[in-house]
Amino acid sequence: MSETPAIEAFNSVETWAEAIAARLAETLGAAVRDHGRALFAGPGGSTPAPVYRRLAATDLDWSKIAVTLVDERYVPETSPESNARLIRDVLLQDKAAAARFIPLYTPEVTVDRAAIVAAKALGDAGGRFDAVLLGMGEDGHICSMFPESPTLKTLLTPTLKPTVLGVPHGRDGMAPTLERLSINLPYLMSAGRVILGLKGAAKRLVFEEQYQGDPKTQPIAALIAAGVPLEVLWTEEG
Repeated sequence: MSETPAIEAFNSVETWAEAIAARLAETLGAAVRDHGRALFAGPGGSTPAPVYRRLAATDLDWSKIAVTLVDERYVPETSPESNARLIRDVLLQDKAAAARFIPLYTPEVTVDRAAIVAAKALGDAGGRFDAVLLGMGEDGHICSMFPESPTLKTLLTPTLKPTVLGVPHGRDGMAPTLERLSINLPYLMSAGRVILGLKGAAKRLVFEEQYQGDPKTQPIAALIAAGVPLEVLWTEEG
């Protein structure tokens, strides 16, 4: 089992967001210099918004950077539930408006069909993330790797190739409430840099419980067992 990552603590959301944005920018800039292009994946939701605002204002050759999501609800961008909407409204602004966006959602007949289309689009963009930002839910989920989900085992299988999978909505009130699309664990294993951004005391406790769990059913434990290069940045401010 890999070493448990240290939790780096920040005294405010501002310093936390600045540190994450600076690290992501450093890695993306280096990828553009070394390879002529870079691929970034991040979450939706409200947590990453201060990071995205700072990243968008950063001087990078954004025309050579592609941006995608680690997961998405199976809804069009016009929906308030869309993660793509947040990315477009917050990250793909200012200097980052020049970046290319690769959506996970396309209006296919089924969520599984959309996942195939998304997997091909990411493969065509290089098939490896230079930098990834992750969030974590209070149930310990990352991406759309939800407890008790029928796709969880497949998403957490380290020996598969990097891909995108459809995630059905949960049964009997379990999460998620909508069908989703999610990258799998091998995409995180092959990434150049992976940052987990946590806010609030409750999330820190969940992380500390989860990393000692079962890698087959608990995503945080799976990340650590698979040797994902995880950096954990936390602020007590919620």
